[in-house]
Amino acid sequence: MSRESTPTILLADDQADVREALRLLLKAEGIASVGVADPAAALEAVRKREFACALIDCNYSRDTTSGEEGLDLLERLRQLAPELPVVAMTAWGNVPLTVAAMRQGAADFIEKPWDNARLLSVLRTQIALAEGMRRQRRLEAENSLLRGDAGETFMAESPAMRRVLALIERIAPSDANVLVLGENGTGKGVVAQLLHQRSARAERSLVKVNMGGIAESVFESEMFGHVRGAYTDAKSERIGRFELADGGTLFLDEVGNVPAAQQPKLLRVLEDGEFERLGSSRTQKVDVRLVSATNADLAADVAAGRFRKDLLYRLNTLEVRLPPLRDRAEDILPLARAFLARSAQRYGRQGLRLASSAERALAGWRWPGNVRELQHLMERAALLAEHDEVGASALAFGEAAAQPPADLDGMTLEQAEAHLVQRALERYDGNLQRAADALGITRQSLYRRLDKHDLRDAAIDAE
Repeated sequence: MSRESTPTILLADDQADVREALRLLLKAEGIASVGVADPAAALEAVRKREFACALIDCNYSRDTTSGEEGLDLLERLRQLAPELPVVAMTAWGNVPLTVAAMRQGAADFIEKPWDNARLLSVLRTQIALAEGMRRQRRLEAENSLLRGDAGETFMAESPAMRRVLALIERIAPSDANVLVLGENGTGKGVVAQLLHQRSARAERSLVKVNMGGIAESVFESEMFGHVRGAYTDAKSERIGRFELADGGTLFLDEVGNVPAAQQPKLLRVLEDGEFERLGSSRTQKVDVRLVSATNADLAADVAAGRFRKDLLYRLNTLEVRLPPLRDRAEDILPLARAFLARSAQRYGRQGLRLASSAERALAGWRWPGNVRELQHLMERAALLAEHDEVGASALAFGEAAAQPPADLDGMTLEQAEAHLVQRALERYDGNLQRAADALGITRQSLYRRLDKHDLRDAAIDAE
């Protein structure tokens, strides 16, 4: 399949005016699209080329509103292109159909008539997540690995990682809540996926939520959902993440960022499995296995009064501690070779190999950004290497820190904001809380600016 420089989204809807409206909206945001009118054409398009994401309607025959055609298309797309994120479009308040689509593998859902800001946010998120997952894959021939059903891999040649993977195999079949601890870039999200894949819930949904990216004002709506009319802009029902994960696994990344005022609400659903949608008095029950992750010292946060002790007890029935890359030296070079091979294949540079000088440099680096830093370093090397043998000079260690100061006077407001955010991350070695404090904003605001300026990778590199 060919890869283009700009993301391309597949739009499947039987109404030409809907496809045109979506095309124009995406074009204004620099996103290309291909529109098709029926499921057969959608499947044919995916066979012929690669898409960053698919946005599909759930109904194509004018005389039905069952959503069966959309669910069937979703299933066939998942079989044909398992890595393709599929976002389902549903009519107002069609909650059962939305739940069915999410449980069948839809990455997210959009309600019709859609809100432009939410639609663009969902699509950008799915494009970024899909690209991140592609970057994490290794070639099997280059690794000794543990491969999950969805293609995620984990290197386990070092004693430290062998112990971690043995622990995952022991605890995955249980329903116990798991807290994954480790520095940024160590692979906490991959652990969550492995735990889900090796559990009895593997056929149900794995719903992922970045708690650092949820503003406190919308916390209840995001986590528990809301009913129509719950607040001024609540024009339709919304399903929360707990309900979407019912019967499956809910992964709360950056769980240390849950606002203090919201922690009792989270504790209640963990203790009783009960919640109410915002604006509703009807109690609902869910069966969810919780996997949480953080790089924060939650014990210190408890002592300082920032995090509830009883909530921590609920989160860490079992703990998985991931070692930093510097403490798993046996994995560095095998990982580097695997990442280089993957990037070489992606960019048409097959035949790239590490020179002895590069291997010595990799072994001697302290890896403040852990596995993600190594992954991004190998991707840059695949792009910058002038010859098939990648020397130390192509690795660009500390490249960002060596850049001269920027001239803010020559920047637009948007450029200046992006520059200041990136410099704060570099100055504080990726510590998001310290960077946010230095910028005079909240951590949640910093997360939104990282997304706004496409600086997630920069943050990970710096961490």
